[in-house]
Amino acid sequence: MTTVNGDVKMPPSKRVRLTNSPCIVTMQKMLRGKQGIMSLAQGIVHWSPPPSVPAAVSQALEEPDTNSYCPDDGLPQLKNALFEKLRVENGIEGVELMITQGANQAYTNLVLALVDAEDGAVLFAPFYFNHMMALQMTGGAANVAIGPLCSNCLPDTDWLEKRLTMDVSKAPRIRLVTVVNPCNPTGVMLPEEHLHRISELCAKHNTVLAVDNTYEYFSYENEGHPAHVCVSGAHVVNVFSFSKAYGMMGWRMGYLAYPTILHDELMKIQDTIAICPGVANQKAALAALGAGKEWVRKRVHELTANREAVIGAIEAALGKESISGGSGAIYLLVKLPVEDDLRAVEWLNDKHKVCVIPGSACGAPGVVRVCYANLPPDRCKEAAARLQAGLAELKLKGVTALDA
Repeated sequence: MTTVNGDVKMPPSKRVRLTNSPCIVTMQKMLRGKQGIMSLAQGIVHWSPPPSVPAAVSQALEEPDTNSYCPDDGLPQLKNALFEKLRVENGIEGVELMITQGANQAYTNLVLALVDAEDGAVLFAPFYFNHMMALQMTGGAANVAIGPLCSNCLPDTDWLEKRLTMDVSKAPRIRLVTVVNPCNPTGVMLPEEHLHRISELCAKHNTVLAVDNTYEYFSYENEGHPAHVCVSGAHVVNVFSFSKAYGMMGWRMGYLAYPTILHDELMKIQDTIAICPGVANQKAALAALGAGKEWVRKRVHELTANREAVIGAIEAALGKESISGGSGAIYLLVKLPVEDDLRAVEWLNDKHKVCVIPGSACGAPGVVRVCYANLPPDRCKEAAARLQAGLAELKLKGVTALDA
């Protein structure tokens, strides 16, 4: 430890220094002090939780157990309701279940329980930025293998098979493969046969498969796209979230469905980080769960107008070929007419007052991620018009627009 001008200088750990900066924090800094910007950036929904949630929280304030600790892995009544939901909706049985402070903590718990610095892990680019950060924080940043997508934006299973069979003397053994279904950031739903193929490869090579199902209800099979399905098994861990479906982003409620063999290790991590999830928040989550899948699906179907407005704006500016995604979740990927997506995002903020996420944060430079769920339809239409104007100017002027 050294001293600079009388102050103690404490350098951060190497593993944290090698961790990417959080994209959302970077965007918040970019927007600080700027007025009138409309966001198609952060992955949120515009609706509030079901009416049963505030009623349940009001009641919870009168209940003494709300102010105490609960079991580390969550309230039994919420877990029991989720076990039934997993069985009926997801076809998952014979697993343990842990309630976490959002899906991000669920995934980070899993990484800490499974992955050492010398272990290999697989993500497919474009990836969800917080998944990469969780893996980097183990100290194994150099051992994250980035898999490609096929032309249909699905993980390349041929590449995965080759990577899983590589000699450990040439590359670290893959301990964990992660996919998001439907995907953040691509907005693509994995067809059932594709997900099963990934699962079979992981099982064959004794590799854990983590599937992030945060957007499980955001499917558009009525438009001919695949429905959401889950896989399970002794090698599979499933991550779920209340945030997007029930409009509970700030409540930080997620859960992890995992094989029993991981239970003791995950409980060590849970007790160290959170001790237990917030009791009032869990009672709110139980009330939201009671509103049911159809409550969520109704709101997802109402996103059609938003999606059409945003897709129409992008196509008008850049052409249909510039867009990927739209078969699931709440995102579209847009290929920019310039390479520097970071500068393009800042320019869109400053000149056209519309905010999107740079693809570089997801391992995909030259593209942007657009979210179409975070504004109600009238405001989303206005934001889409701003995006169209900005992208059209960018196509016309190229980097000279950014330089100006």
